[in-house]
Amino acid sequence: MSVLVRSWNLFHGNTKPPGRVAHLEQMVRLAVEDDPDLVLLQEVPAWALRRLADWSGRTAVGDVAAPPTLGPIPSTYWIGHALTSLNPGLLRSAFSGQANAILVASSVRVEAHERLVLNPGAFRRREAKRLGLGFLARRAWAGERRVCQAVRVVLDDGRNALVANLHATSYPLDHRLPEAELRRAAEWVDGLSRPDDVVVLGGDLNQSVQTSSLLEELSLDGYSPPGPGIDHILVRGAELERPLTRWPDARRRLEGKLLSDHAPVEVTIR
Repeated sequence: MSVLVRSWNLFHGNTKPPGRVAHLEQMVRLAVEDDPDLVLLQEVPAWALRRLADWSGRTAVGDVAAPPTLGPIPSTYWIGHALTSLNPGLLRSAFSGQANAILVASSVRVEAHERLVLNPGAFRRREAKRLGLGFLARRAWAGERRVCQAVRVVLDDGRNALVANLHATSYPLDHRLPEAELRRAAEWVDGLSRPDDVVVLGGDLNQSVQTSSLLEELSLDGYSPPGPGIDHILVRGAELERPLTRWPDARRRLEGKLLSDHAPVEVTIR
């Protein structure tokens, strides 16, 4: 039986180029329109986690990476939503915080859910010393918490699967930061997985085959090949019926603009 897995960085519901209106609900509904089995979402405003199930009609497993704030002061979801609504294209996650989510079809049963912080202080300090990071890189890395979430599920055909979704740090000046987070996530997923699991590791990795040696290492370790961009869905323990493909722009075009600055990517598992 085929299993369709999709990943999409929602850009907080914004368009490319950004406008003054967000289309988050429309994007979530579009992501599940053709009934995929699993959808990995990144850059979800924290306030929207409680609405994903209603919008998508499926189980929504969410994890807040960066909670809402007013500068250095902790805030609330509704304040973050209200402020961001003034100009979503300009403000994005400035007040609303940021989360990841996995949408699970009704034919797939969720059995467990775990979360890993990708860039906690002790890890950053250790890696910064090892990599010889300067002040600016260290400060950028500490700027926003990043997480990897994982769900253990039973697929419609009875197979067990471990599905992990992450959004790695974006720091174009030094790709070793997201590389370190990806390695941390991959090692964590290895520890959670069982010998008979189908393992899915995907999301916005902020790494491409041009910038990451780890993506090639993971392919040699049994994962499917990465895609050409920075959004990937890596699969181990199952064959791909269809390799990673990127949505054509026409599929996410709205009134002359593109929904999100990322195109959804997807694979079909056999």
